[in-house]
Amino acid sequence: MQLKSILCPIDCSEFSAAAYQYALSLAEYYKARLVCLNVVEMWKYPFADYAAYESDYAKFSRAINEGGEERLQEFVKRYASNHVRPELAVQEGNASDSILSFAQTENLEVIVMGTHGRRGFDRLVLGSTTDKVIRKAACPVLVVSNSSHTLMTTTPDGRHRVGRILYCTDFSNNSELARGYAISLAAEYGAELTLLHVSEENVPDLARMGALLAERTEELEKLISKDERKSLNVKAIVKSGKPYQEIVKHAHEAKITLIIMTARGGDSLDRAVFGSTTYRVIQLGPCPVLAVHT
Repeated sequence: MQLKSILCPIDCSEFSAAAYQYALSLAEYYKARLVCLNVVEMWKYPFADYAAYESDYAKFSRAINEGGEERLQEFVKRYASNHVRPELAVQEGNASDSILSFAQTENLEVIVMGTHGRRGFDRLVLGSTTDKVIRKAACPVLVVSNSSHTLMTTTPDGRHRVGRILYCTDFSNNSELARGYAISLAAEYGAELTLLHVSEENVPDLARMGALLAERTEELEKLISKDERKSLNVKAIVKSGKPYQEIVKHAHEAKITLIIMTARGGDSLDRAVFGSTTYRVIQLGPCPVLAVHT
């Protein structure tokens, strides 16, 4: 897999700063085009309601957009990288709709965006913009919490590095595309790659459970070819229990720096359409999650 283009929506908050570090890192390792997008939402400016009926609305709008451009330039300068020169874009409109439309129009391959680090099961904890982009984007979305950038290490030449990647699979066809991203990222970063499957089957007999786990472990091992193993540091782990709980627990214990898993997109606001396991891992996990759509 060759990652050629990345979109990082920027609202100049601390959450954007954490996501931007990962966007820079991906762009550095893949030598990819990085576009930073700031969306100006006019409803946030009370004067816009009055200006809409005045002849100077165009002037007001232009001033707000220019302000957004200046803030974006300052943000990128503050977090400058010696390896990447991002492209800057400013659009006026609804944040989530603008991000989705821009990514599709520009044919961008990954969206990297931040979300606040609260914990819980309320779908609103991710923020309505992040929530909608994750569910409806046609490309993978890397969701980064404010604390996630502290997990990254820095190489002697100043590049941000991801050290431990966790790929989660249920062996469905939907997981195959996510596997490709896991292998590619592990190869680019020289990262340790863990393949994880969590079985929800309730097998009371210990002998049968042991046989089941051994069978699933063998299936996991087959996901990586002999040629891929020559250049990758891979291990396979099978656990039993609630998938999201076991994934989050392992990510904490193993100090995972990136989780990769499948997400089911959709138009419904019901998070079950998105996939409750992926959603809860994003909410509760200790590191960024790359949600790859089927």
